[in-house]
Amino acid sequence: MQFIEGNKIEEISKHAFRGLRDVTHLSLANNNMKSLPKGLFSDLHSLIELDLRGNQFQCDCQSMWLMLWLKKTNATVSDVYCAEPEKMKGILLKDFPEKHAKCVSTDFIPHQTINTQSMSADIFSYKEDVYVALAVPNSDSCLIMEWDHIETHFRPFDNITGRSVIGCRSVLINEQAFVIVAQLFDGSRIYKFDQEQNQFTKFQTVEMLNVSKPNDIEVFRLGDEWFFLIVDSSKAGMSTLFKWNNTGFFPYQFLHEWFRDTDAEFVDLDGKSVLILASRSQVPVIYQWNKSTQTFVLFEDIPNMDDMVSVKAFRIDRVLYLALACYIGDSKVLKWTGKRFEEVQGFPSRGAMVLQPFSFRDQHYLILSSDYSFSQIFRWDKEKQIFLKFREVYVQWPRSFTPLSTGQRDFLLATSFKGKTKVFEHVSVDYS
Repeated sequence: MQFIEGNKIEEISKHAFRGLRDVTHLSLANNNMKSLPKGLFSDLHSLIELDLRGNQFQCDCQSMWLMLWLKKTNATVSDVYCAEPEKMKGILLKDFPEKHAKCVSTDFIPHQTINTQSMSADIFSYKEDVYVALAVPNSDSCLIMEWDHIETHFRPFDNITGRSVIGCRSVLINEQAFVIVAQLFDGSRIYKFDQEQNQFTKFQTVEMLNVSKPNDIEVFRLGDEWFFLIVDSSKAGMSTLFKWNNTGFFPYQFLHEWFRDTDAEFVDLDGKSVLILASRSQVPVIYQWNKSTQTFVLFEDIPNMDDMVSVKAFRIDRVLYLALACYIGDSKVLKWTGKRFEEVQGFPSRGAMVLQPFSFRDQHYLILSSDYSFSQIFRWDKEKQIFLKFREVYVQWPRSFTPLSTGQRDFLLATSFKGKTKVFEHVSVDYS
């Protein structure tokens, strides 16, 4: 028997009852649940009695699976009434009409497992082909994989060896493909694609005199000029901006000394080019490009946002938002009001390493990941103007999530620091 009642539970993992095949009686009564994840009871083969009374079930597409399950289960189930929406209030969930609405939703299903660890992934296109550059810490390399359009999966293409590789980022300049490889030791290097050899060959060793512990690479373009920023996460180094001069990238400006920077994001802020730097030792800061001095100057900080490990910008209906992952405390979504960034939503996130926004067609998502739990996918609700809990996926020690759309199919590549890199496919599911 399992009695999980009267605990004010609002959500439950779809894996909560995994392996409990001998459970005969289950009570989830008198909690605050509005829906249950699809497949929650799939392992309960011996279930005889189920009590779901005293919850606030929302009778919509999310509950369609439960309605269908109630109609076919042999278990005795307490009467479950709809609490929302208002027009369905008081109706038994099992009487919820199957054709009440066309219930088309989405899901993320496993598509490919790449048998390697990875710290970061950068997907890029070159000469009509799609590649991904994976920073692989356990083999000290930057693994380049090519997308096979026929088999619809990634296959090995090239392997750039290094020393303590922490990041690989691509940049295409004058129809030439380069990969920037950031390393903890022996400086960072740039590799250029050699068409005759059909592989990436060493092009340049980058001067890293003031960078002690690189943590991220941000590549961007200002007008006709190309730059990249190496984010330094040590107390003894400086985040350093490099500029392309037609022969290579060279140090151009030092930013944000001694602040243990963790991530950077280049953003167009009301027509102005800015760099936003997240830090473990102070609140995020915004640097704005000064056209007169041709440098970035400190513009302002983002108050009350301490210990942020990553910053990602995204837009929904042309409105600019920031997703800030916090390792200790709540991760945040901020909205640009035209004058400042203001918090619109918080997410409890012990040990969070990733808060990654991404979009597929008209669907906007946010994925929150830590080393201690399943990665949680949230989906944007247009009416409420916030992200709502949607799905969970399992990735061991996740470090990044990168979207890929090719043809008519959408995929999400998840890197793993201590496990295998995974590719999920974003699919439509019709519950009607």
